[in-house]
Amino acid sequence: MTDTERARGEVADHDGDPTDPIDPTDPGAADQPELIDPWKGFRGVCAATLVLEAIVVLLALPVVATLGTGLSVVSVGFLVTVAVLMLLGSGLQRRPWALTYNIALQIILLLGGFFHPAVIGVAVAFGAAWFYILLLRRNLRKRIADGRAPGLRDA
Repeated sequence: MTDTERARGEVADHDGDPTDPIDPTDPGAADQPELIDPWKGFRGVCAATLVLEAIVVLLALPVVATLGTGLSVVSVGFLVTVAVLMLLGSGLQRRPWALTYNIALQIILLLGGFFHPAVIGVAVAFGAAWFYILLLRRNLRKRIADGRAPGLRDA
């Protein structure tokens, strides 16, 4: 439909059949909004939190080396392994078990308190962050159930 036809109020013959081709001259045809996945942003927050936590866990290595009993093969292996698992987990956030994996990493990190109390501090601080993320998840689920999530209606 051209602008002239639109201005005169002429309506194109389109009965809503999905097999009808989209008129490329229709300026409104390309403006159809796509639905946004409301979970995409949530998964991004989880992945970013894991990456940030992995960095902080690796930064705990010098703390354990200078303030603790010193670095041992076990303490370095533990902290590096947990950090690598966090980095790997950041790429697994589309999986249905990803949040369980993330919480399990927090529990494993608490075991790092055997090497130095500062590791417990990291685990508690990020445990609070993951608790908040669980609250966000609950809120998002409620909004989706109520039909109030932004991705469930036209943008």
